[in-house]
Amino acid sequence: MVIGKDTRRSSYMLESSLVSGLTASGADAHIMHVTTTASVSYITRTDGFDCGIMISASHNAFCDNGIKLIGAGGEKLDDEIVAALENYLDGIMPEGLSSLPAARGADIGSSLDYVCGRNRYIGHLIALSVCSFKDLRVGLDCANGSAWQIAKAVFDALGAKTYVIGDEPNGLNINESGSTSTGRLRAMVRELGLDAGFAFDGDADRCIAVDERGEVIDGDGEMYILARRQMELGELNDCGIVATVMSNSGLVSALEKQGIACALTQVGDRFVYKKMCETGSTLGGEKSGHIIIAKYGASGDGLVTAIKLLECAVCRGVPLSALLKGYKALPQAQLSVRVADKERAFLAGVEKFADRVMREEGCLRVNVRPSGTEPCIRIMAEAEEQSACARAVARIARYLRDIQG
Repeated sequence: MVIGKDTRRSSYMLESSLVSGLTASGADAHIMHVTTTASVSYITRTDGFDCGIMISASHNAFCDNGIKLIGAGGEKLDDEIVAALENYLDGIMPEGLSSLPAARGADIGSSLDYVCGRNRYIGHLIALSVCSFKDLRVGLDCANGSAWQIAKAVFDALGAKTYVIGDEPNGLNINESGSTSTGRLRAMVRELGLDAGFAFDGDADRCIAVDERGEVIDGDGEMYILARRQMELGELNDCGIVATVMSNSGLVSALEKQGIACALTQVGDRFVYKKMCETGSTLGGEKSGHIIIAKYGASGDGLVTAIKLLECAVCRGVPLSALLKGYKALPQAQLSVRVADKERAFLAGVEKFADRVMREEGCLRVNVRPSGTEPCIRIMAEAEEQSACARAVARIARYLRDIQG
């Protein structure tokens, strides 16, 4: 097995525990150290590992942590396998077993340094671009996370002049900036007159772009740009792309005008990839900046996204902002409300209340869903007017807080 981690203090603790458990069971643990989720996926697939493990809570604060399990093909493990593992952690053994056997003597596994895997991934990224970024001035916000060394190395090698923030991890400051908080990067792009900026999250599976004016291009805008580019190159098939129910309706309509279909699925990059496999789509993603290009991998890769977006601009000879021609996002408002019990919120009728709010406020649509990574309910409203969106999410948020007492 191959193991990577982000920069959280707890990631080092979890890595030690995982290595101990794996080797005690007879498995060899190959350690990539601080690296990105996408690099673990890439190395698992290309180097023939049985499984990949990434220790990260992605875009969450440093106090959270998690473990991402990656199959031999580089894809996230399916629900059934994850459920079986969670049952084991809860003391529920697989049928026919009372315990899992431990290795003894020479059967104990080895712990092996595998930084060469991370270096090979960097080489893979550098080889992806079909053009040089020479003379381009690019801002990078690494969120004090997994990309803090990798991103600069890649863009420097491709010829760009890089300006980097979020590259001083101390174990506690992960995601203080980055894809979920682009203010610092936007300001830097404007103040220094940069050509583009790219913000990653804690494990660099997300990328949010900033154009030359300092304006944000979110995952929907990125999918629009990349879908049009794939269509120009003849790489986009009739299946079109896959987005999620949180994506802006403006994306769907803009793509339709370009003759590109857009299928929607539930939030989560593994659900996006699953839908891509079902439809045969070559591109999918989320508004949050998880972008999957099937040609390059089975999960979101913020660095691949950044490279391909800048490549689109260079090959066309235009700034990033020009690539959004034909796309206009509808007004949206989003809010996350912390709750003690996500299931209770839905049993209390929040969806029915949200439908009523949608009608009363004149919204085009409202989406309420439990977060997959935090004790939160995510609220999204979309309307012709921003004020209607704001009123809708505020009313639903107040309802959620009231039912908690």
